[in-house]
Amino acid sequence: MSTHTNPRSTTRVAVDAQRLADLYAAPEALRVVNVWDAASARVVSELPGTRAIATAGHGIAASHGYADGEQIPLDTMIAAIARIVSATDLPVTADLDGGFGDAGETVRRVIGAGACGANIEDRLRPLDESVEIMRAAVTAGEREGVSFVLNARTDAFVRGGDRPRAESIDDAIERGRAYLDAGATAVFVPGVLSADDTRSLVAGIGERKVSVIGLPGALTAAEYEELGVARVSYGPMPQNVALTALKRLGESLSDGGVIPEGTEVLNNF
Repeated sequence: MSTHTNPRSTTRVAVDAQRLADLYAAPEALRVVNVWDAASARVVSELPGTRAIATAGHGIAASHGYADGEQIPLDTMIAAIARIVSATDLPVTADLDGGFGDAGETVRRVIGAGACGANIEDRLRPLDESVEIMRAAVTAGEREGVSFVLNARTDAFVRGGDRPRAESIDDAIERGRAYLDAGATAVFVPGVLSADDTRSLVAGIGERKVSVIGLPGALTAAEYEELGVARVSYGPMPQNVALTALKRLGESLSDGGVIPEGTEVLNNF
């Protein structure tokens, strides 16, 4: 069991939640460069354009040697989120996979770690079951005195198999509306979404209610913003970029290279 000290009071988390909700509702899309540990959180927090911090569940799991998909023990995940919270003054929203078996209890613990929002996946469970999971997360926040900012994720595209794209769009809209009715702040629809896909989702779910991921082949954040998207995140891709840079450096050093000039000291805790 983690013994990490609670980095923020519940009152502070409640204030962060309002700040985060306001960012979702703003005309400008909230852009979050996902982080996976305290060092990456510190670096991203210090960028002038950063307004909030979002964790990457896949990234945290990988940094501890686990595969994605709730393979990492929940205690380990919560402790990692707490360390990320301690590294920034910004609101923190956490990737909680599918809720770790008890979304309400997991949210209660995440609030205790100092986070004010989360992504929770529906994994294309039956709709009524998925709605109850999202409602449990929101209700847990209310019990703690926090208007928890739930970015309810529907896997209508990434788990939709080979069904027609129009069916995935309709499914995402139906699920998204249901999650908003259950108290979610926004609906996360991961996948490489075209402009037409995005227009349909925003029309069906609502302006500044749709959250997307920036993947290779996706639109730019500015294009998604113009289409009415609330949030653009990048999942495990920032960690992949960092690890690719590390790999290239290792190859260079093995070939007799040197540390590049201009390398900054960014993890100075």
